[in-house]
Amino acid sequence: MLDIDDVRSNPQRVKEAIRAKDTGSPEMVDELLDVDERRRSSITDMQQAQSRQNDLSAEIGTLKREGNEEAAQERIEETSRLKEKIDDLQDTVQESERQQRELLLQIPNIPHPSVPVGATEEDNEVEETVGTSPDFSFDPAPHWELADQHDLVDFERGAKVTGSGFPFYTGRGARLQRALQNFFLDRARELGYREMQPPLFVNPDSAEGTGQLPDKDDLMYRIPEDDFFPIPTAEVPMTNFHRDEILDVDTLPRKYCGYTPCWRREAGSYGADVRGLNRLHQFDKVELVQIVHPDNSYRALESLLRDAESALEALGLPYRRLLMCTGDMGFTQAKIYDLEVWSAGQEQWLEVSSISNFEAYQARRMQIRYRPEPEANPQLVHTLNGSGLAFPRILAALLENNQQADGTIALPDALHSYTGFERIR
Repeated sequence: MLDIDDVRSNPQRVKEAIRAKDTGSPEMVDELLDVDERRRSSITDMQQAQSRQNDLSAEIGTLKREGNEEAAQERIEETSRLKEKIDDLQDTVQESERQQRELLLQIPNIPHPSVPVGATEEDNEVEETVGTSPDFSFDPAPHWELADQHDLVDFERGAKVTGSGFPFYTGRGARLQRALQNFFLDRARELGYREMQPPLFVNPDSAEGTGQLPDKDDLMYRIPEDDFFPIPTAEVPMTNFHRDEILDVDTLPRKYCGYTPCWRREAGSYGADVRGLNRLHQFDKVELVQIVHPDNSYRALESLLRDAESALEALGLPYRRLLMCTGDMGFTQAKIYDLEVWSAGQEQWLEVSSISNFEAYQARRMQIRYRPEPEANPQLVHTLNGSGLAFPRILAALLENNQQADGTIALPDALHSYTGFERIR
């Protein structure tokens, strides 16, 4: 959420951000400023009425001591009218504050100046491509054929038991999932992240805190009886871990990692890009979260990016790093990188991680602050997160890129101690 003072001082900048991200209407800014002006004017009127009320109370006491009951009664009647006015103004202030917050929640974060301006994924910048795609002496199969051949993933029974996008992982497929979990968590801990196992459901305040509400309401599952949301990413509970807290500056940065299943409705998804493991409603992921001093957040972003990239390099997967343009980045992010792995069987790039800096946007919603000095006023932290990494497309790329002419799949050395086997036969 943006600071209302910043919106008031530079509304044109906020309108430009809305246009660049193509989220909402720039007219919301004018509506917000109108509401803010009404709120501030009502506060001023209320304070003046309260001051007059205090003066009248003193006058009433003096007039009564002097025996001037008629004048005292006039002041009492004016006090009564002022009380009604103050009550009405308090209602106006509260309603204006509600409207102001509601509008602020609908205004996106402002992109960092280094973010390229663009409308679609075609305008994203490919910063670097690492590794080379495998060279096969045969036509490589897509992962869904390999998964069926080796009995690793059962999509049909998952659809029968739950629905499309909820697969069963079976046999060595299940063991490979567990291996990825431990491999990614161990790497994160070695890089200085504190491991946590967060709740898998969150309340509306948590979903609003990280920006899933109201922006991504249609992408989340909901349990209405309890007003819980199954998490779309571990970012939500892990970042809310410090909601409404003031942190000691000496404890920054806070770095957390956690494994969870995740649930997303993916409304409107269709076509070849959703086949197999490409786009699921339930998937597994290790998430990396950092809570940092504002002066350090862009250094932290590059460090977080490197942490995610190092896992891809350890797995020997060719990947590329994209700097996302304004029209293809998230509602809440100030800057975001995507990491995509090469899928040899499909001959396309698959996103496996998004690395984001939110600056103070989430922290303002959650009121996560730090105190620079013992007696200083609390300041907002900056929050960052990234997938480290998401399992389904990693699994797809591992199967497709490592398939052999004899029909087996050779796993990278980094996973051997985690899987207990080196090859899928």
